[in-house]
Amino acid sequence: MELIRGKNRDQTAMSRLHIPIAVIRGDGIGPETTDSAICVLEAAREVIDGFELVYQEILAGAGYYAKYGCDIEPGGEVRAGDAEAIFLGAIGLPSVRHADGTEISPHLRLRDRFQLYAGIRPVKAYPNTPRPLSDRRASDIDLIILRESTEGLFYSAAVHGRSRISDDSWVEDTLRITRETSEKLHRFAFQLARKRKAGGSRGLVTCVDKSNVFSSMAFFRRIFDEISLSYPDVEKGYSYVDAQALDLIRRPWEFDVLVTENMFGDILSDLAGGLVGGMGLAACAEIGDQTGLFQPAHGSAPDIIGTNKANPLAAVLSAALMLDYLAEKHQADSLNDAARLIEHSVNRGFQEDRLRPFELGGNMGTLEITRVLTELIRDGEY
Repeated sequence: MELIRGKNRDQTAMSRLHIPIAVIRGDGIGPETTDSAICVLEAAREVIDGFELVYQEILAGAGYYAKYGCDIEPGGEVRAGDAEAIFLGAIGLPSVRHADGTEISPHLRLRDRFQLYAGIRPVKAYPNTPRPLSDRRASDIDLIILRESTEGLFYSAAVHGRSRISDDSWVEDTLRITRETSEKLHRFAFQLARKRKAGGSRGLVTCVDKSNVFSSMAFFRRIFDEISLSYPDVEKGYSYVDAQALDLIRRPWEFDVLVTENMFGDILSDLAGGLVGGMGLAACAEIGDQTGLFQPAHGSAPDIIGTNKANPLAAVLSAALMLDYLAEKHQADSLNDAARLIEHSVNRGFQEDRLRPFELGGNMGTLEITRVLTELIRDGEY
């Protein structure tokens, strides 16, 4: 592929895409990892050209709540929806909570407001990274956990007031599964597997549920079967969530796309992240019909704020997912090329032993990792 470099920039300036991105740096290490991701995005933009990302900061999070009594700045949710994508650093501080004991979580409300139903959690083994599974096939782990992100057991958590509490003697949270959202989720799963199959993956969608016990899960699986009829070229499979947890330890390299209810996906994606180096590599995209939210799946890690120990790669890889989303939205090769360049640079950095995060037993912090990645990107090789 021919990269668009300096001499072509004047020719492409008039056609360059200008894309507004809502940025919520959030709490803890969120600002540090977000700044790293933006630095990497800008390095890729300089190499590829053809687009410009316009960052619009929105203040939100536990720190903002502690200071002002609300979890997002006035008009923040509207501004987030007006942007073409939302990039989130991290939200939450253990010491700042609502009266009922739950943490501050405006991002759950954003998921609900914009119906970001498709939560994409890539799980990929990179070269020269520690892996707890000794089997040589562990280097072949490359799967996606597709987590429904607006319903399931998190339906009650998204908006305060959906849970029922009676006289401090019991609490009831609602697990909600709807046909409309489940159809969109399963269709997304099969389309994703078809796309991955074209790139050399197996092309398998596994429905992960607990349909042997819960009628809600049987409903989820029935809709999966209905949607599968439209994708005869994509293989399908089934797994109960407890068996799937076991199989992620026994044979994770055999899976491709796992489609799950919200809570199941939340738990399995953290388990799977532990197989390939930890949450510092856990990228996340949450896609709806109109917009998408992109964030590292790790927490705010307030114990390492300002120590230069945070691993920014989950944020960086989430930024690449954002470029993927925008590329499809705009049918823009430049955005797709920038995403591939970032992903290749991360892989190359590990392959050449130039990325050695503290989290993975190395000696490199946030600033050093960011510097190496920008150097690799500016090499322009992929």
